[in-house]
Amino acid sequence: MTIRRIVPNIQVEPGPQKKASSDFYGLLGFEEVMDMGWVMTMASPANPTAQVSFLTEERTAPVVPDLSVEVEDVDEVYARVRASGAEIVRELRDEEWGVRRFFVRDPNGQVVNVLTHRGR
Repeated sequence: MTIRRIVPNIQVEPGPQKKASSDFYGLLGFEEVMDMGWVMTMASPANPTAQVSFLTEERTAPVVPDLSVEVEDVDEVYARVRASGAEIVRELRDEEWGVRRFFVRDPNGQVVNVLTHRGR
């Protein structure tokens, strides 16, 4: 199994808090690489897999995940996680913005968004 990247997700309020987060992480060298309104991702220009995301909400799931893990084959990982008996918070599905993903709760109570970009 190949892990492509791990991204911490920070829940923020819309407006000033999202802007303040962007400004602060900009000071650390991050640049905005995606903003869908409800989710914004910033990345290192020198290492594009070094990322942090800010979410004002989660549009298609019951909770904002604490962490996102991009894997090579999400279907394989989903089968393994489901067989383990871990709590699936959100079932596997395709999203309109080009990812296939599911949410699972880790043993510490954190919600992990496990995803693959379709077409890769």
